[in-house]
Amino acid sequence: MKKNFFFNDVNKLKGVGIQLSKYLKKKKIEQVKDIILNLPYSETDRSKLYKLNELEIGKTMSVKVLIKKLNFPRIRNLPSKIICEDEVGKIDIVYFNSREGYLRKLYPLNKWMIISGKINYFNKKYQITNPDYVTSLNNQEYVLKNIPKYNLTKGISEKKYRLISDQVIKNIPSVSDWLEPFFIKKNNLLEWNDCIKKLHNSKDGKNNLSKSFRRLVFDELCANFFALSENRKRIKKDKLTKKFTQIKSNKIIEELPFLLTQSQKNVLKEINNDLLSDKRMFRIIQGDVGSGKTIVSLLAIINIIESGYQCALMGPTEILAKQHYNLAKKIYKNLNLKIIFLSGKTETKYKKEVLKNLENGEINLLIGTHALFQKKIIFKKLGLVVIDEQHKFGVKQRSQLAKKGGNNCDVLLMSATPIPRTMMMSLYGDMDVSKITEKPAKRKKIITLSKPEKKINELWPFIKNQIIDQNQIFWVCPLIEESKFLDYSSAKKKYDLINKKFPNKVGLIHGALEKKDKENVLKKFLNKDLSILVSTTVIEVGIDFPNANLIIVENANKFGLAQLHQLRGRVGRGEKQGRCILLFKEGLSKNAIKRIKILKESDDGFFIAEEDLKLRGFGDLIGYQQSGVKNFRFADPIIHEDLFKLAEKYVQNNQEYINENKYSFLLKLFDKAEIINIEEI
Repeated sequence: MKKNFFFNDVNKLKGVGIQLSKYLKKKKIEQVKDIILNLPYSETDRSKLYKLNELEIGKTMSVKVLIKKLNFPRIRNLPSKIICEDEVGKIDIVYFNSREGYLRKLYPLNKWMIISGKINYFNKKYQITNPDYVTSLNNQEYVLKNIPKYNLTKGISEKKYRLISDQVIKNIPSVSDWLEPFFIKKNNLLEWNDCIKKLHNSKDGKNNLSKSFRRLVFDELCANFFALSENRKRIKKDKLTKKFTQIKSNKIIEELPFLLTQSQKNVLKEINNDLLSDKRMFRIIQGDVGSGKTIVSLLAIINIIESGYQCALMGPTEILAKQHYNLAKKIYKNLNLKIIFLSGKTETKYKKEVLKNLENGEINLLIGTHALFQKKIIFKKLGLVVIDEQHKFGVKQRSQLAKKGGNNCDVLLMSATPIPRTMMMSLYGDMDVSKITEKPAKRKKIITLSKPEKKINELWPFIKNQIIDQNQIFWVCPLIEESKFLDYSSAKKKYDLINKKFPNKVGLIHGALEKKDKENVLKKFLNKDLSILVSTTVIEVGIDFPNANLIIVENANKFGLAQLHQLRGRVGRGEKQGRCILLFKEGLSKNAIKRIKILKESDDGFFIAEEDLKLRGFGDLIGYQQSGVKNFRFADPIIHEDLFKLAEKYVQNNQEYINENKYSFLLKLFDKAEIINIEEI
């Protein structure tokens, strides 16, 4: 049972009590495997012993000193001092709030000791306050070395964590590798047992190109691809084919005030083929901002209703879901359909009536927020579930979602976050992918301009004219409040400034607002009660404000390309010309200049996503990670592109062996086992 070692709780380790367990949990360290996978980001060099005349203030250094005297004050709040010396100088070791008995035991008089810590200078004398390590000459090998540094939380010192980490690394049992020796050799990887120990005992842990790090990346990718592959098999099961003529959907297409793009027609055909097949659909529509994904989903919905089934359409917020509801009512106005809107705010009495009618099959289409998937909501005959802005859902949620619909329910997801090609398989490997790559014919290309922030006063007359012409404006800032550490514009400060210039015409939203307050401001903006909406990036995805034709983004150089493109897509949704003004501080980096140039030249979200990935890298905090796309701990689609391809091929060749014990361990190690072991759907 060697492998059980990895999944033991950390509180079973020596020295880990209740309080330390709580601190570790804050760092998502709950099992032994979490310590193994928590790699050092750097190291502290304590390897050299310095004489007391060689010390440098502010540096972490190790010294060999003789303990000469222990001073314990009799006045509260004064520190205890241990006076030490070597052949060339003296140093004080200082402690605050430490017990006398403990220090007497730690510092035996007239003994030579090794002490390591940060060097300070006080009262014309070197000192170390609360040193990191104090040990006898017999144990100096434990201190005098390069010691790994880990990202830790308050309450866990480097010394304390090292005791736990060393305990784990030394006791890792040798496990049989799930990769064949010839495969490891051929692809220049390391054997797993060697890899894990090297990651903690050398510089390999912070070098994402080292052999040991690459082996860990390959394993993580394999676990991910296995989980997606198994999820796909479980979801795409046999079902009853839907039967429809497309007469109603074709009639709607004829009555639309615009022509469908060829891209929309192709995607609709792919969806209809899925619906008519004997395998359940699990498909995602990827379309740029404003490319017309929703209308395609509504055309698919009417085909399902024609075939005698009910449908559900879910949006991430009440405002977006309400917009879908209003669009559906408009599109289906000539059809005798029962369409109901449901959210967490729906009155209890009305909700009970809706649930009853839903179970009786009297409702054709239910539109709402995630409230649609509560246990008490039962459909008589659910045939299609459509989820908008699906990137909020992980693989496990997608599995549960498909399960909710029953065996004959197809699932269609939509996302306005374009994903670079290298990441497509690793994120959507359990789904079929459709792309809408064209913009509607009437949609004008948004004019994108850039301007130095010091010339912001030139914008006020232009904004005034926009308000006179009844156009609405988004003003985006990177921070909610002013920061002492970051020279970024704050939404609150900007709101105060703009509100003075245009009283009672300005609203403010940001992530720290209560949900109901945020939705209240958005409703006012949607109803044209406000002309300007000052915001953080919470307006990035989803909501359609057809009257908003200008967006101003402050500190534009601090955002990723893909995010700027998403923000830009909030305007120009109607027939009027949309404009985006990017404000920037002087002294831009080369990359920032490139980003602004690309954005001014292109409005292709897929191209922009690729360029963003090249320029910024995958580990960027503002871009993919915030939008829920970043789902790897070690793998990077740019640095490890070859491993993405290798892992994908390996999993395709070994799918039939997924339930073998060796792969079960791999999946459990990377928290994918719960996805694989879900009940049959």
